[in-house]
Amino acid sequence: MPWILLVLAIGSEVFGTVMLKASDGFTRWLPVAGVIVGYALSFLFLGLALKDIGVGAAYAIWSGLGTIGIVIAGYFLFGEQLNSWGYVGIAVIIAGVIILNVSNAH
Repeated sequence: MPWILLVLAIGSEVFGTVMLKASDGFTRWLPVAGVIVGYALSFLFLGLALKDIGVGAAYAIWSGLGTIGIVIAGYFLFGEQLNSWGYVGIAVIIAGVIILNVSNAH
């Protein structure tokens, strides 16, 4: 269950960040409400996940996969492009998340 909560936290954070972009500098109120709800749910789910997952691993996974999620959302929703260094950065994040999980698997 804590891993499901962490996934929900990541999804909520990505949603909140997408809404942040859509809010156009906090000038569109419906996306602003999405920002507030998305981040509130993200911190709620992250806090609940931290009952059973170590804070270092949980935060690294939350922020790393959230970063990848928002890069993917930016590509598909806003037409934002990545250069080759961007792909290298995503690969490094994925490697870091895998290393954290493997190192904590004892």
